[in-house]
Amino acid sequence: MNSNLNTLIMKKIFALIAFCFVANFAVAQTEDELKTTLKEKQDSIAAIQGRADAIQAQIDALPGWKTGAFGTIGGSLSNFNNWFAQGTPNNSSGNIGITGNAFANLQDDKFFWNNSLNLNLGWVKLDNKDIDTDSEDFEALTDVFQLTSLYGRRLSDKFAISALGEYRTTLLNNFNDPGYLDLGVGATWTPITNMVVVIHPLNYNFVFADNDSVFESSLGAKIVADYTRKIGAIGFKTNLSAFLSYETSDLSNWTWVNNFSYTLWKGIGVGFDFGLRNSRQEAANFQGVALEDADNELQSFYTVGLSYSF
Repeated sequence: MNSNLNTLIMKKIFALIAFCFVANFAVAQTEDELKTTLKEKQDSIAAIQGRADAIQAQIDALPGWKTGAFGTIGGSLSNFNNWFAQGTPNNSSGNIGITGNAFANLQDDKFFWNNSLNLNLGWVKLDNKDIDTDSEDFEALTDVFQLTSLYGRRLSDKFAISALGEYRTTLLNNFNDPGYLDLGVGATWTPITNMVVVIHPLNYNFVFADNDSVFESSLGAKIVADYTRKIGAIGFKTNLSAFLSYETSDLSNWTWVNNFSYTLWKGIGVGFDFGLRNSRQEAANFQGVALEDADNELQSFYTVGLSYSF
């Protein structure tokens, strides 16, 4: 009796093990099939996106005006009351950052005219409610304004004789102090779609500022490289603008700004902006020293937040 019972139990155990093995094999087989199907679909999507990008490149090359704009908004607000675990238990703080990029480009078989605007503004506040000496207002922290206009007369599909005007300053604080206006002529190279490289060996950098002992206008070369691309929901733009003074390197400056955005829903997404700048004149003016005595450290900024594309 016991032998028969043991035999029955062993059969059930073996049957259960066999069932589990078959079930796991079926699940693994189904998973592999689903992964194969997913890969095929992804390859199909990539092929469709490639064809769409090719069509978009043809549209971009058509004569006429092309306009667009996108930007990033980032910020946070906080308020603490009697939060004794920190050094300032009663405070309100916040930061707000806004970046905007807009363009209006005219394309023709014989010429092009590209115009762009870059804006980066930021405010921050830290109000300690237990003292009256600090500010309760948002103070301007990031302040960048750049307007560029490039006209080119085509020599071929990739080369043109061009003229450039570029103006940079701040809007919130010390408008046009300093302000930079570059005017020059030279050549423009467009090696691929959406990429523009400007090389102007004849360029004058006008500098507007109250501090004449530090800021000085000069003749030099202007180099600009700009690449803007949108692939599906991802858009990015990188811009390098450099002035190389023929008088002294102390009067040279460069700025490199990068903008990334990922659209999630109806133009709304997430964005990241990052920039680097080098200017000995600005460093000397801020530090209150002579130009040759300035500690010319690398300037930088970044903004992360929600983005919106028009």
